[in-house]
Amino acid sequence: MTEQNLQILLASRPTGRPSHDNFKLVRTPVPVPGEGQVLLKVRYLSLDPYMRGRMSAAKSYAAAVEIGDVMEGGTVGEVLESRHPDYKPGDLVLSHSGWQSHAVADAKALRKLDPNQAPVTTALGVLGMPGFTAYAGLLTLGQPKPGETVVVAAASGPVGSAVGQIAKIKGARAIGIAGGSDKCALVRDEFGFDAALDHRSPTFAEDLRAACPDGIDIYFENVGGKVWDAVFPLLNTFARIPVCGLVAQYNATGAFEEPDRLPVLMRDVLTKSLTIRGFIQREFSDQRPAFYRDMAGWIAEGRVRYKEDIVQGLESAPEAFIGLLEGRNFGKLIIDVA
Repeated sequence: MTEQNLQILLASRPTGRPSHDNFKLVRTPVPVPGEGQVLLKVRYLSLDPYMRGRMSAAKSYAAAVEIGDVMEGGTVGEVLESRHPDYKPGDLVLSHSGWQSHAVADAKALRKLDPNQAPVTTALGVLGMPGFTAYAGLLTLGQPKPGETVVVAAASGPVGSAVGQIAKIKGARAIGIAGGSDKCALVRDEFGFDAALDHRSPTFAEDLRAACPDGIDIYFENVGGKVWDAVFPLLNTFARIPVCGLVAQYNATGAFEEPDRLPVLMRDVLTKSLTIRGFIQREFSDQRPAFYRDMAGWIAEGRVRYKEDIVQGLESAPEAFIGLLEGRNFGKLIIDVA
């Protein structure tokens, strides 16, 4: 093939906020598939906050991207060449091909997509990892009951928006927290939350207290930082806190300057019988069939809606990713590679 493979590599590990210097754009030969593999043309790349952790060498639940390697990420690709009987050229598949225009993938690791059932970009969002994170985290760990109050941070994003809508389906009140009036309007008017609060408002803590007169039964944590500070005093006895992400802290370096609040936290964990559980969505992989069935049905019925923020060109990925960590995206952030 005369076409080249455009790749974005990790050039260096960031200290604090990532910069363009941490990424390197290169062109390499298009790879050749082996037996049982397919060659993919990457059409769409998902950008997600967890990628910031992969840029760091710090110990985590998954291995870091090595310097000089392709940045990792979920993708939708088109089969160009197949050496597996289950796939043929033109098939669209979900893969984990990373920040590049072409990739070889083992056929066993792919999931075939049907563009007639749903836009293929949803496999990276509401019908993909973010939607499944919301589904498994809320229903397994949060266990919402009718009449309870569910609060979720980053509520305009792909995980948070799904959490609130699923909570509503289960009969709970959904209170969303987002940054800025436009995102709050989306959470309230498009996603149907009972209330949407701007964490940038100087009266945010008071607004949250007013929106939760009966306290908070479930807090789905995506952010940490000052949002957690406002939520914490409102947690009810037996409140459940699924911890999905801490995006407000991902760029932090060194020791935290704030006072040590661990004694206060542990006191309330004990006296309020709180359940705080961090999780990674793959822990609940056995629930994926139920998720695909339920979420597809809710979307078809109009009970779950979604918003995508699609940016053109693989070259735009570093700037878009930096913006993601600062909350500049408006919906599920996807790069249109083609």
